[in-house]
Amino acid sequence: MAVALVVIAAGVSLGLWAASGGDGGATGPEGRPSQGRTAAAPHGTSPEDTPSPSRTYPLSKAPRTIPAVREHTAARGPGWRPASGNRVVVDDPALADEGRLIAGELGLTYEGEKDDRRAGDLRLTLNEDKGVNPESYVMTVRGGRVEISGPADAGVFYGTRTLKQEVHEGGTAPEGVVRDEPAKAQRGFMLDIARKNFTAGWIEDRVRELGDLKFNQLGLHFSDDQGFRIESDSHPEIVSQQHLTKAQVRKIVDLAESRHITVVPEIDSPGHLGAVIDAHPDLQLRTAQGSAVQGAIDISKSESADIVDDLLNEYADLFPGGPWHLGGDEYQALVRSDPEASFPQLAAAARERYGSGATVADLTTGWLNDRADTVRKHQRTPRAWNDGFFRGTSVKAAKDIQVAYWTGKEIGARQPAEYLGEGRKVINYNDEFLYYVLGQPQTFVYPTGQRIYEQWTPRVLRGTTAVPERYDGQILGGSFAVWCDLANSQTQDQVAAGIRMPLRATVQKLWDPDKPELSWAEFRALADRLG
Repeated sequence: MAVALVVIAAGVSLGLWAASGGDGGATGPEGRPSQGRTAAAPHGTSPEDTPSPSRTYPLSKAPRTIPAVREHTAARGPGWRPASGNRVVVDDPALADEGRLIAGELGLTYEGEKDDRRAGDLRLTLNEDKGVNPESYVMTVRGGRVEISGPADAGVFYGTRTLKQEVHEGGTAPEGVVRDEPAKAQRGFMLDIARKNFTAGWIEDRVRELGDLKFNQLGLHFSDDQGFRIESDSHPEIVSQQHLTKAQVRKIVDLAESRHITVVPEIDSPGHLGAVIDAHPDLQLRTAQGSAVQGAIDISKSESADIVDDLLNEYADLFPGGPWHLGGDEYQALVRSDPEASFPQLAAAARERYGSGATVADLTTGWLNDRADTVRKHQRTPRAWNDGFFRGTSVKAAKDIQVAYWTGKEIGARQPAEYLGEGRKVINYNDEFLYYVLGQPQTFVYPTGQRIYEQWTPRVLRGTTAVPERYDGQILGGSFAVWCDLANSQTQDQVAAGIRMPLRATVQKLWDPDKPELSWAEFRALADRLG
């Protein structure tokens, strides 16, 4: 549910649905029960910590935020607004970054670890809840103070994002208790900086936007046929004239970490390597007739593996997060009707390595496994596009390579259930909802927030049909993606404007995939109000 469940906190714990305006008449969305769930006392609180009602105030209404909070227990009281001189205090030094950030954003004074309690305080605490979602939090507004508690700093951070939205432009955080957590652990935005150069400042602005919306991953696709966009020490010859320096990337990564966002790098291979091939034409894949294949590297040559592994190893220190995207899509050797006849060198390499019956698809799968081995040495979790996995091969992709499912249009397309049935973990990049492709080439159209909001859920991996509910636990989350096929079709500012509502709709459905309680018009109006 997108608008939180609201339960009256009465002295005898009487469960009544909150009324709009507190006058007993259920006239708004908050006056309706949602999905039959109830708001229990929050973890880490005792009954006496639960907000006490007062007849001098109307019953509070659930906050309106993006994404919507999952549960809110209403109470009577003044709520909370930031005021000059109010303190932000923490109970653990691990929350210092979160405390300083929200203090600066709300114009409060950060005073670090304090045991005393004062009027107007915003207190951030770590609780000892075991086995709960580390991104969950409880926010209690009572008696003119706020406490945000979570089992980890990420959850506390998300609580501060909720509070920031509640008090936006003079708003009041409503009295009561919010209990909130995301449904999906991976909530991402992927940006193609290879085909189009985006400035460091623009990317930083997106990081701040993503953080406030509770996204937790930023994918950077920085190598493709059109460009290689990050400074390289091991192979400076491949770097495009317009690129990010490593210092700029470190600043982006540091900013992202402060917002609990992991930057996920992608060096796509063995296709989409045109920028590398431009500097190393001897590595380009050629047909039996000698024709060059655009963007494809010849994986029968050991030098091809060497240069890609050099790059994977070089950037491991630059991107300290867990996931690593290996690409694997659209290798043009495999779009031919008879790859073994078209590329005899690949067929020979496959047989030499895997036996007499091995195919080019086997060799390509082996390439993917080898690159996964490379990033695994840096304690990274590999992922690859779904069309980098093949059926009917003797060589199988390693079980821990996660599937970034984006399309069902490739040759020999496999239904999402095939990957899930194999037990694989999947991230949803559904190209019919989540692909913003500049210039709208082929059959792509710019996605709308309304269509995502009203029709998509994380289980809708391909087309518009959801996979069976039994697979939900294998779907780790999803990612909205910007691809710059026709790079000059939009400016940076146009891209930012175009993705604004789709990003908000996407994170709403990743935070809570149930049907939202707000209409699209209401959701859009809320987004406009929150900025």
